[in-house]
Amino acid sequence: MKKLLYAFLAILLVAAFLPFKGHANDENNKVDLDLWNAVKPLETTVTFLNTGAHPDDERSDFLAYLSRGLGVKTSSLIANRGEGGQNEIGNELGNALGIIRSREMIEAAKITGVKAYHLSETTSDAIYDFGFSKSPEETLKNWGEDVTYERLIRFIRTYQPDIVMPSFRNVDSQHGHHRTMEILSERAFKDAADPKVFPDQLKEGLSTWQIKKFYLPSGSDDPVTTTIEIGDYDPIYGMTYPQLGEQSRYMHKSQGMGSDIPAEPRQVKLELLFSTKDANDSSSLFAGIPYNFAEWAQILPPTENDLKVQLAKLQQNLNSITDSYPSRASVFDKTQKTLKDARQLQKKIKKANLKEDLQLDLLHKLSIKIDQLETVSFISSNLEVKATADSTILTKGHKAKVNVKVKNNGENKLNHLDIALITPKGWKTTSSKKADSLAPGKTLNLAFEVNVPNNAEEYHAYKEPAIQASITFKQNGTETTYVQELEGTIAVLPDISATLSPENIIVNTADIQDEIPVTVKLKNYHEGKVTSTVRLSIPVGWDVHPRSANVSLSKKLEEKEITFKVSPPKDILKGDFQLSAKISYDGKTFDSTVQEINYDHIGTFYYQYPAMVKGVAFELLKPSKLKIGYIDSGFDKVADYLLNAGFDITKLTEADLATGDLNQYDTIVTGIRAYLSRDDLVKHNDRLLKYVEDGGHLVVQYHKPGDRWDPLKTAPFKLKIGDPSIRWRVTDENAKVTVTKPDSPLFNYPNKITDNDWNNWIQERGLYYPMEWDNQFETFVSMADPNEDPFTGGILMAKYGKGTYLYTNLVFYRQIQDQVPGGYRIFTNLISYDDKN
Repeated sequence: MKKLLYAFLAILLVAAFLPFKGHANDENNKVDLDLWNAVKPLETTVTFLNTGAHPDDERSDFLAYLSRGLGVKTSSLIANRGEGGQNEIGNELGNALGIIRSREMIEAAKITGVKAYHLSETTSDAIYDFGFSKSPEETLKNWGEDVTYERLIRFIRTYQPDIVMPSFRNVDSQHGHHRTMEILSERAFKDAADPKVFPDQLKEGLSTWQIKKFYLPSGSDDPVTTTIEIGDYDPIYGMTYPQLGEQSRYMHKSQGMGSDIPAEPRQVKLELLFSTKDANDSSSLFAGIPYNFAEWAQILPPTENDLKVQLAKLQQNLNSITDSYPSRASVFDKTQKTLKDARQLQKKIKKANLKEDLQLDLLHKLSIKIDQLETVSFISSNLEVKATADSTILTKGHKAKVNVKVKNNGENKLNHLDIALITPKGWKTTSSKKADSLAPGKTLNLAFEVNVPNNAEEYHAYKEPAIQASITFKQNGTETTYVQELEGTIAVLPDISATLSPENIIVNTADIQDEIPVTVKLKNYHEGKVTSTVRLSIPVGWDVHPRSANVSLSKKLEEKEITFKVSPPKDILKGDFQLSAKISYDGKTFDSTVQEINYDHIGTFYYQYPAMVKGVAFELLKPSKLKIGYIDSGFDKVADYLLNAGFDITKLTEADLATGDLNQYDTIVTGIRAYLSRDDLVKHNDRLLKYVEDGGHLVVQYHKPGDRWDPLKTAPFKLKIGDPSIRWRVTDENAKVTVTKPDSPLFNYPNKITDNDWNNWIQERGLYYPMEWDNQFETFVSMADPNEDPFTGGILMAKYGKGTYLYTNLVFYRQIQDQVPGGYRIFTNLISYDDKN
């Protein structure tokens, strides 16, 4: 029977790949993707919301089916920006990583046609990704339940979804952030419709909103109400919807997402948890929800027969537009008429004697459809628009030139053409001429001058672009407006930025430095020459040379460095301190760093933060002649931080691993997940094991089980990393640590490790704990999250030949990069291990 089923599915799959015959007026089956993406949503009025916690939580395969396959208006609402995660493409962490992941989600959503939203509104927002959590209680304690829930209810009342589905269920095997969003989403089913819940939102003009259906995704052991086949092949996209979803997941490059999957059947199973609609015993996803305006017409009261007819006619016209694909000329003509009809119908519904909730529903659906029709109108008009600025970087008081080039590639003369720039309040924009009409084949260039006011708000990666182009035309008595972003990221930045190096400073109270060099790199974002004075602000009792420095930058984007030498007091106390830079220019003071974030898949963005160095003073003992080789993964900055702390460190190259003399190093350290990023490390791992066998000390920092880690070959003895990794971690950064071998040199040389060294850790204790290891390995520490059994594999070490192999999954890189003294001291002991001590 199974063989017959597989044969039948194979026949269906082959049939799915046969040439697509297309729609009416099919022009040689040519795929016009932009046009199809615009006209497909005209077929339905349903809105769908998927909620999750982090960028990449969206159910990409299912959302691609809904959005691209059915045309359903589909969105993902994500709680935070993923700031607490790891970075597989660079060393940005924290807020900078959050910017990367937010932009990746936007790019991913463009592929599936899904609009991406976040509850988190800014960098260092209350709803911050503070790392893995095992409970909703901890999550809401960190985020703040009131602020999180208020924003969720506000979004639902604004977006007004018919159907809501969280990405995850509230089960104890899930991330606490995921569970939190399920709990809050479920609660919002009733509360968003309750005027007593956040009544201030109603005073602001929002109305209550009743979600029609609430679904949960079903796993193998969960109840199932609805099963949907989403593995269909779509000839427009040349792939199945799950494959399209994977194409979007490839945009989450900082998380290593995306995979090549075959075209094959795939089902989504859902449990209907709540519903306000009578489904008439149907298990269909949309049962009981009007699917289009024809079905909306059927639920209008008999007294509104005229509106019934007009709504049904509107849907016929919308369907006719879709059926006219791929003829842009035909689509354009029909869209202009339908757009006019929709606007007139909107006015009639406002005046109609309907129940308030029905009237608000219809007006909302019509407003969405009018927006969609305007998009169809612009695309089918064949207007080609290119908007560019002479510089994407602006400064306050700056005059920018913006050019908008519009070419009419269509068949219609476009009348009443108006091209304008959208800028923040207080900005002044002038143009030498105005547009009027544009004949087929003609091109219009408009030059604008934009005056950036002295009080302009500076760039933020999560806010709307400072300048956008607006194109309006009227055709067949119908006006269309389309907004287009300028090429590149338009950013208002400070005239000068200062980047300090090193990012952090250690003052070792066991060996206080006479002088510590601090380099300030200035960058000119101003148009023209800048002559500035740079000073370092230092703590009381410190000294700095020079006291100040004059730096001239002759042109925009020029950079120069000046090095200061700071001297801490000899009686410095243990604790934190900071140094900051201040730049004086033209009567103004600048004191921020602008971090430029640039990747091909997302573009260029900026993160601005105070220009300062964080410092900490504590005792750090280290061997006088310890020579370390570091295999840098690109995912951490541990080597740089240890260099700044005075260690003798060499970053090992591919040539070093292939043929270099590894025995010259007392210790070799691998960066986190180095086997994932370093092909040469995988290729020459045998040389590392030989190094250990000959008497070397190798310290390997944590890896995921999928990081090309072979449990039987990578380490000298069996070492299997925990899988599924979600269960193999200690997320409580304050979890009690029991040192099980306190007499080991690991905790006594060169630093005497005490309980204090495990205090003030950040984010977590350890990730991806080993689940199995050979009895050749010794264990040294035990720790656990509340109400869980302890993990004992946080530090594993084995004798191999004449040397030692040490594996640790404790997150030392986060501690070292965040200046946690205990992280430095314990890690120093691990890399200084010598069984003779």
